[in-house]
Amino acid sequence: MPEKIYYSYAELRDDLKTLTQKIDQPFDAILGIARGGLSMAQMLGEYYDLREVYAINTIGYEGTQKKESVKVFNIPDLKSVKQVLIIDDIVDSGDTLVEVLKVLHRKYPKVIFTTASIFYKKTACVKPTWYVKEPRGWIDFFWSEDLKN
Repeated sequence: MPEKIYYSYAELRDDLKTLTQKIDQPFDAILGIARGGLSMAQMLGEYYDLREVYAINTIGYEGTQKKESVKVFNIPDLKSVKQVLIIDDIVDSGDTLVEVLKVLHRKYPKVIFTTASIFYKKTACVKPTWYVKEPRGWIDFFWSEDLKN
């Protein structure tokens, strides 16, 4: 098991500021991949003063164990948008992002999708459009840990 690294709210805030400086294409909606992308999607919606903030659900892990396939569900109605920023906390293997993009491209072929994450592993099968840094172990995000203690 890789080293566990606690990721705090202060780090998220600073990394989201860095991410906003990297994002250089317009979008008219934000889509957070639940659960890890939800806090980020909400904060970016506030930052960009954008009310079109949506969620999509995926299941790709059971605890720290990667499942054999990724299930995508709760697909929002994106018919009225042109460009969507998909946000997630980490692109680990890339399987989740690949499946989400596959489902969304099939359902909304005219929508332009860009992607962003805080963490990106260079071994992933897909690279987000924008990311901030590479993880150096297993990330324990504050939203997963803080209510447990």
